[in-house]
Amino acid sequence: MEMYTLDTAMIRLKEISEMLETGDYDLDMSIKLYEEGVKIISFCNKNLTSARQRITALTEESFGEDENE
Repeated sequence: MEMYTLDTAMIRLKEISEMLETGDYDLDMSIKLYEEGVKIISFCNKNLTSARQRITALTEESFGEDENE
């Protein structure tokens, strides 16, 4: 898979979605596009999970583990 940033991955995912919605592609190409989309979704999920973990760690470091205290 190409190297993506989160922004370019989201753009490509939108393109794939629009391509599949047209129904203009044969089964083989549709499956390839779908597979690419699944890989991009996995990439995005990993990046968002990593970002969430970093933000949580920074918040805990800055404000302590229990923000309600």
